[in-house]
This record gives sequence, structure tokens and C-alpha cells, in this order.
Amino acid sequence: MIVLPRLYPILDAGCFPNAVGLMTAAEELVAAGVSLIQYRNKSGDAGVMLEQARDLKQHLRSHPDAAKNTSLGWATRVRLIMNDRADLCLAAEFDGVHVGQEDLSPESVRGIIGPERWLGVSTHNAEQIREADLTSADYLAIGPVFATSSKDNPDPVVGLEGVRQARALTRKPLVAIGGITRANAASVMEAGADSVAVISDLLREPRKSAEEFFRVLR
Repeated sequence: MIVLPRLYPILDAGCFPNAVGLMTAAEELVAAGVSLIQYRNKSGDAGVMLEQARDLKQHLRSHPDAAKNTSLGWATRVRLIMNDRADLCLAAEFDGVHVGQEDLSPESVRGIIGPERWLGVSTHNAEQIREADLTSADYLAIGPVFATSSKDNPDPVVGLEGVRQARALTRKPLVAIGGITRANAASVMEAGADSVAVISDLLREPRKSAEEFFRVLR
């Protein structure tokens, strides 16, 4: 069974004015000690997604501070997860893929990415948790825990009780997502999550924000 870091940052390309802003945020997160980043781009432009994903991987690998983080290089320490697209996960040589309920089935994705890469699946209720628990997914995500502005048409809020219910239904590592901030992250972990996925509350001063999350999540 895999071990998830307590903080699971999601870099949504739509939250940044350009690719430079995206790369800068990634640098700051890793400088704070982040060991996993999910790259998300809902533009639908596969060419842009692949270019940004490859740039992100290369940018972290070649960063001048890489040797300070690990003898094997920065990119070895940071696990990169592709949102939605199993094909782009392979093309960009990412470490895993995360899919939603409307994407390819977990087993179809597993057939594409193979047994070594991580596979995460989003769920929004007890039935979906039960179904995903039976798949080869390495971890499950539950949410939105709180109201969120990161999705145009979010699923109904599940609240902390939804996290508790999900925890009771699976032994797989559990990521909570949706409206999670430094102010409420501790309560989400107490409800049974192994990790919290965050987008909005890491946008302003990513390094400082991530460091504060780590203090909260100890």
C-alpha cells in the first residue's frame, strides 16, 4: 500500500496567468517540502497540457537547488500526478494519474499506465467509495468536503461526516478535497483523511502557505 504525503497540492493551470507563474508556484511548493504535486488543466488542449507537463518535470529536475534536496535530484523526490489523462501521464513520464467519475474507468486506466504508476480515483458518495475500493486504485479521494470555487459544477458537499463515512468504507489511503484551508485542515485529518488536496489556499505565497499547512498537519 502506498503512503500519501499529508499535503497534496494541485496546480491548476487555469489559476495562473501563464506557464511561468505555474512553474514558479511549483518551485515554491517544493522549496517548502512538498513531495507530490498534481498537474491539472481543464482547457482541453492536449498539446498545451503535454508541453506544460513536460516543462514542469524538466523545470523541477534542472532546478539549481536540486542537489540540496536529494542526491538523486529534485524530480526524483517530487512525485508528479496527471489529472484525467492517462495518455499524457505516459507521454510526460509522470508518476501517476488521477481520474474522476466521468473519465476512463480505473481498470482501463490501469491497463494504460501499468502496475507501477500511482492511480487515484475521485469519489463523491458512499456508493462510489464502495465501487472504487474494489478497483486497483492506489488511493481514493472524497469530496467536496466544503464548498469550493475550484470547479464550475461541483458535486454536493459531503462535509466532515462524508470523510468519516469514506474512512469506514475503505482501507485505501484517503485524500479529502474541496474547500480545504489552513483553518479547517486539521478537522479533516481528524475525520479520517490521510491527506488533504488543496488548490486555492496555496495560490497566494505558495511556499509560505505550504509551510503553514505542514505546521497544521503535524
